[in-house]
Amino acid sequence: MSTINYSEKIPNNVNLGEDRTLQRALEGWQPNFINWWDDVGPDGSTNYEVYLRTAVSVDPQGWAQFGHVKMRDYRWGIFLNPGDANREIHFGDHKGEKAWQDVPGEHRANLRRIIVTQGDTEPASVEQQRHLGLTAPSMYDLRNLFQINVEEGRHLWAMVYLLHKHFGRDGREEAEALLQRTSGDENNPRILGAFNEKTPDWLAFFMFTYFTDRDGKFQLSALAESAFDPLARTTKFMLTEEAHHMFVGESGVSRVLQRTAQVMNELKTDDPQKVRAAGAIDLGTIQRYLNFHYSVTIDLFGADQSSNAATFYSSGLKGRYEEGKRTDDHVLKGQTYKVLEVKDGQLLEKDVPMLNALNEVLRDDFIKDSVAGVGRWNKVLEKAGIPTRLTVPHKAFNRQIGALAGIKMSPEGRVVNEAEWAAKKSEWLPTPEDFAFVASLMGRVVDPGKFAGWIAPPVMGINRQPVDFEYVRFG
Repeated sequence: MSTINYSEKIPNNVNLGEDRTLQRALEGWQPNFINWWDDVGPDGSTNYEVYLRTAVSVDPQGWAQFGHVKMRDYRWGIFLNPGDANREIHFGDHKGEKAWQDVPGEHRANLRRIIVTQGDTEPASVEQQRHLGLTAPSMYDLRNLFQINVEEGRHLWAMVYLLHKHFGRDGREEAEALLQRTSGDENNPRILGAFNEKTPDWLAFFMFTYFTDRDGKFQLSALAESAFDPLARTTKFMLTEEAHHMFVGESGVSRVLQRTAQVMNELKTDDPQKVRAAGAIDLGTIQRYLNFHYSVTIDLFGADQSSNAATFYSSGLKGRYEEGKRTDDHVLKGQTYKVLEVKDGQLLEKDVPMLNALNEVLRDDFIKDSVAGVGRWNKVLEKAGIPTRLTVPHKAFNRQIGALAGIKMSPEGRVVNEAEWAAKKSEWLPTPEDFAFVASLMGRVVDPGKFAGWIAPPVMGINRQPVDFEYVRFG
C-alpha cells in the first residue's frame, strides 16, 4: 500500500524530502496558492469545517479518509499512482521502447504545453464556482461542491509538481502564471473557452460537472497513456477523484428531474409556466441548459483536424481513451477517420488521416459516454410517467471551434439560415429569462436534511452517513 506522509508540509508519495531544492521551490509556491484560494476560492467559507475525503494512499482499496476539516487546512499534496519499472510505451513512433522518466529535449515544449493547459483548467473551475456556496440547495450539496473545489485544487498541485520538477525555470514561471490567470478575466483569461464561461447557478453547476468534468475524464485518460511516465501516473490518480465530480453532476440533474416530474404529476400539467410558478425547473429550460453545456464542452476537444494531435500521438505524449483495449496497430499511419464538413448547405462526412483526426476520435468517445448518462436521466422521467425525453444535440450544433465553427445548425442536425437561427435560438439555448428564472430559485438552504423546493433529496448520504448529517459546520 502506497501511503502518504502527512507529517510533511506537503503530503506526498514522491520522496519530496530527498529533493531539497524542489521541496523549497514548492514550499515557496504554497503561500501563493493559499492566497489564490483566499482571493477567488469558495466565497465566505474560511471558517467552515467540511466533511471531506482526503487521500491517505494511492491504492484503490483505501485511499480516502473522511473527516471534518477547514478547507484552507486541507492537506493538498502530490500523489502519483505506483510506478512499474518495466513499463513500455505502447503507441506511436516509440512503441515498444521503455517509458520515459525524464522529459526528452525534443518533446519538452509540447509536454509543457499539455501540462499547462490541463493545469489551467483546475483552478479555473474553482473560480467559476466561487459564489455557488451562497445559494446551495442543501448542506449535502454544499459539501459536494466543496469536495470538488479542494480536489480541483489538488489537481492543480499535481500539474505544478510536474512543472517544477521537470521544466526548470520555465516550469516555475508557468506555475506562477497558473495563479495569475483568472476565469473570465478580460485581460488575462483562462486558456480554454469553456473555463471562461460563468457558472451562475446550480443547474449550470450540475451540467458543468456532468459534461465538462467528463471532458476531464477523457483528457486525463488520454494523458494516462503517455510515454512520459510521471504524467501518466499523475493523471491516473487524478481520475479516481474525477469520478466523484461526474457523479455530482449526474445525480444532481437526476434529482432536479425527479422534483420537476413530481410537480408536473401533482399539477397534472406540462405547461412550463405552471411548473415554474410551482417553484420547479421546467423541462424546456433543462434541455436548453443541456444543449449549451454539451456544445461548449465538445469544443474543448479542439479542431476536428489537428496536426498537433497527430504530433502528440506519434511522439507518445498523449494516447487515445483506453488505448490498450484497441485492436489496431497503435501507430495509425495510413488509417482514416470520418469527420464532418458543410458543403453547399449540406452536412457531409469525409475521410481524413486518422492521426490528424484524433481530437475527433476522443470527442466521439466522449459523446458516446455522455449519451449513456442522458439515457439514465430519461429513465427518471420514464419512471415518473412523463413522456418528454431529453436529447443530446447534434455535434455540429452551436460549435465555435474547428470546421463546424459558426455553422448555423439545429439541435437535430439540420443546416439553417441566419433568420431561422435568430428565430429559434431562444428555443434551443438558455435565454436571459431562463437564467433570471433559475437564479430566482437559488435561495440558500443549509439546515441539515432540508432541501430547496426545486431539487429532490438524494437516496443516500456520503460515506454511509445519513442524508441529514451535519456535513458542514459553519463555525
